[in-house]
Amino acid sequence: MSPADVAQISAIAQISAYTAIGVGIILAAAGLGSALGWGLICSKYMEGIARQPEMRPQLLGQMLFTGGLMEAFPMIVLGISMWFIFANPFLGAAQASMAAAIAG
Repeated sequence: MSPADVAQISAIAQISAYTAIGVGIILAAAGLGSALGWGLICSKYMEGIARQPEMRPQLLGQMLFTGGLMEAFPMIVLGISMWFIFANPFLGAAQASMAAAIAG
């Protein structure tokens, strides 16, 4: 194995590792944001029931609808993260530039 091959493999491994770390941070932030969002939504729901108990059915529907919209964010983030893992755009660009450098 030539030193150029070792350097190429090392660069690919480094890009993959940084991508995995970035995806982990992105998913953790999305999970934290979702948990905070549900906490805020449910606390406001309870405050609304405490003020007007007769509005409970309407508030429940609004809470569930808003929670469903809020849950779309982590699902979108999950899709973007899977794209980064399985079809890494950074890795393709690095491989193309390395192939051009090796070719001359």
